[in-house]
Amino acid sequence: MSDKDIQPGQSFNKKPIVAVLIIGAFVAILNQTLLATALPHIMNDLDISANTAQWLTTVFMLVNGIMIPITAFLIETFTTRRLFLSAIGLFTIGTIIASVAPDFASLMVGRVIQASGAGIMMPLMQTVFLTIFPVEKRGQVMGLVGLVIAFAPAIGPTLSGWLIGFLPWRSLFFVVLPIAVIDLIIAYFVLKNVTERRYPKLDITSIILSSFGFGGLLYGFSVAGTDGWLSANALISLIVGAITLTIFILRQLKLDQPILEFRVFKYPVFTFTTIVAMVVFISMISAETILPIYLQEMLGYTALESGLVLLPGAIAMGIMSPITGRIFDKVGAKWLALTGMSIITVTTFFFTSLEPNTTLAYVTVVYAIRMFGVSMVMMPVTTAGLNQLNLKLIPHGTAMGNTMRQVAGSIGTAILVTVMTNSATPNTSPTRIEGMIHGVNVAFMVATGLGFIGVILAMFIKNTNPNRKKQNTATEAVEA
Repeated sequence: MSDKDIQPGQSFNKKPIVAVLIIGAFVAILNQTLLATALPHIMNDLDISANTAQWLTTVFMLVNGIMIPITAFLIETFTTRRLFLSAIGLFTIGTIIASVAPDFASLMVGRVIQASGAGIMMPLMQTVFLTIFPVEKRGQVMGLVGLVIAFAPAIGPTLSGWLIGFLPWRSLFFVVLPIAVIDLIIAYFVLKNVTERRYPKLDITSIILSSFGFGGLLYGFSVAGTDGWLSANALISLIVGAITLTIFILRQLKLDQPILEFRVFKYPVFTFTTIVAMVVFISMISAETILPIYLQEMLGYTALESGLVLLPGAIAMGIMSPITGRIFDKVGAKWLALTGMSIITVTTFFFTSLEPNTTLAYVTVVYAIRMFGVSMVMMPVTTAGLNQLNLKLIPHGTAMGNTMRQVAGSIGTAILVTVMTNSATPNTSPTRIEGMIHGVNVAFMVATGLGFIGVILAMFIKNTNPNRKKQNTATEAVEA
């Protein structure tokens, strides 16, 4: 037994573990959006087309989405230290390769290796936090997870736009690299083994089905948002993804040791909170996608300026996430979710009347208030759902929740971008710009309706008392 193993009842300093995992997850998620404003520079430097360059962001999302569903298996197979060190190590190696890549193929290899490590970190971090903290303190620490989920992807375009204004695009990787290396070194010394290994049987068929199922859906919805729902790439990917995912789910229900346990949805609170988390994630990601398009392509602002518009909202959510976590520990998730979803719905409605002369101040303030609402919903409902699961099911719950958010983000963005494109009326509006903005307004009308559905769903969340230390609403393991 390793001297890094934590025995039941043994006290240890949790703060270094929390810090190491938070930093690792932050730099991993930051990389999802870090290249957004750098793509034109990469295109010129490597002499590639826009469609080719877009794969640098698409492949990161795909590999990330493929890795997340199998993290429950990895967490139950490897020690906490070995798995995190492997994940941050892969991410660091990928970053090094990308920073010195002489051509597009090498850069793609670096991004794939980065994403393979990044996909492990978020579910692992959540599982560790839920393992080492008692139920009455989980809201506060999961609030830090909300900070990572919101702040990291939002700061990416802003940081990227600022750096690209002064330095070559490779600087984006050189900024991340030392943080990853330092985190890797510190983790080696302070991280302890806290998760329980159960050595589940490796089912290669399930991993292949999971990869094609979730990967196909993520890629299909991503392509549908740009190429159209009837494009060959979108249709083939969605059909293959749907069929293989169905086979994957049916196979998991028959296995004694499934790669991903779908029976977590037998717990009603977990199911409702997961759906609400999906709705709020769609609201967050879709706005982060549509508003930069509106600001840059329709109003003519730079990528840096549009990134700065989103920054106060990210800061607001970053500040509020730990605070709403503490509130959750006192009052539960239901009223936080209802209040937050109401704020999201109202502020989304404010975006349905954008015009060519809408000020940056208006967009910035409304978006910041909107993200304040997101902070009240995202991690409180996630924590409330995971609190219903025992320690055996938590790795599966965290993997399932993160996977569902990834899929929801892809679906929601694809649908709203399609609505925005198809609703644009350049031929009937006084100007082409006004017609394009009309499409943006219609997309936010659809998002408003989605927010209203989220408000209704939040009413069904059971408001369990998080202060009951002996609360154990789901102490019995789900039978395979």
